[in-house]
Amino acid sequence: MNLLFDFTVDKAAKTIYITREFAADLDLVWDAFTKAEILDQWTAPKPWRVQTKEMDFREGGRWLYAMVSPENVKGWSMVVFLGIHPKTDFSTRNTFADENGNPGSAFSIVNNSFKSDGDKTTVYIEKKFDDLATLEMIVAHGFKEGVSMGYANLDEYFRTVATAK
Repeated sequence: MNLLFDFTVDKAAKTIYITREFAADLDLVWDAFTKAEILDQWTAPKPWRVQTKEMDFREGGRWLYAMVSPENVKGWSMVVFLGIHPKTDFSTRNTFADENGNPGSAFSIVNNSFKSDGDKTTVYIEKKFDDLATLEMIVAHGFKEGVSMGYANLDEYFRTVATAK
């Protein structure tokens, strides 16, 4: 199945725009983006993995997680949930952090919106950085490729869930 994937970097706006279609209904896709036990299964490009330390999906809550290398080296990040409209959209403030959730100085504001078309759901992501240097650094370090690999993991998760039904 050919699923839409568009990744656009707008340096002038310091923003990355991602559009990705999934062969799954809205409930499954929403859960995959909002529940730690599912996020841990797909967000890291293999052979990396994600390990959640804390997840509180509510406005003002946070997701503190580590991207774990094959050598077990952990890079921590924190997501603070700013606004949530169930099964429609949610916005976050994302930053690198330490293992206790103390944030770094650079951050991005991310808007995630979901549109269902029956058995397909499209996710629209707008990731606006506070500075151009951070955007350029993550793009140079393979952000697009990592996101693409994570979405392939999510496609596999959806296939597994569909098979289990």
